[in-house]
Amino acid sequence: MTIKKAVIPAAGLGTRMLPITKAQPKEMLPVVDKPVIQYVVEEAYHSGIKEILIITGRNKRAVEDHFDRIIFPVKDEGIERLERMLDELSILFVRQKEPKGLGDAVKYAKPFVGDEPFALLLGDNITIPPCIKELVKVFEKYKAPVIALEKLPKERISLHGIIKGEEIEDGIYRIEDFVEKPKVEEAPSDIGIIGRYILTPEIFAYIEELKPGRNGEIQLTDALKVMSMEKTVYGMIFNGRRYDIGDKTEWLKANIELALENKNFQEFKKWLKGKIT
Repeated sequence: MTIKKAVIPAAGLGTRMLPITKAQPKEMLPVVDKPVIQYVVEEAYHSGIKEILIITGRNKRAVEDHFDRIIFPVKDEGIERLERMLDELSILFVRQKEPKGLGDAVKYAKPFVGDEPFALLLGDNITIPPCIKELVKVFEKYKAPVIALEKLPKERISLHGIIKGEEIEDGIYRIEDFVEKPKVEEAPSDIGIIGRYILTPEIFAYIEELKPGRNGEIQLTDALKVMSMEKTVYGMIFNGRRYDIGDKTEWLKANIELALENKNFQEFKKWLKGKIT
């Protein structure tokens, strides 16, 4: 039951980040000194996963180009670290033919996954420390799908899939229901899904049985909802930091907080301190 494969959907249009994403993929937005998609690949890598499938779409060629080999005339520490990581990784790409929802994107991973459990990481979220590493431990204990969760402030409930569940141990829930982006007054809890999953290949059958929902999209949350009625699905509260780079404010927060923690940006830290005092 070891998790050897990761799937990273990166085919969304990035409409919340317009006009920044009019001509570039949101997954390539810079966070300090590298694009967000590199943080996601590094999370899989540091969680012990070496086989990765990235699901792209129209106008996402830059995502593929970023993980190509290229020789620069100057040395760069960041590029050298990336190249060393790429030496150990097998990264494949497949294109989602049209943006028809996360569930539809995940469906493209079926041949890659085969009969193995796999990690699913949304390509526009950064988690610190690596959330997938923690999910793997929960999966190994319960031998069932497990989803990363966080407690949300009231104003963000309508932006997330929300769960209803029973807490069976500290921070671990047995999920009973999923509701996609409910109104605050209709939400079954304040606990939301945050874009990190360990799933089993059974999920593909549930996706394939779904009919398109709102805007003609096939949502992963809907497949998980049906799955949770028939099989046990767990959730884990993630107590680390998460940045949703599909949100402009979160993107700005990520750049500032991570730059302040980076030893190469001490001059920026001094400058910022001068601005806020």
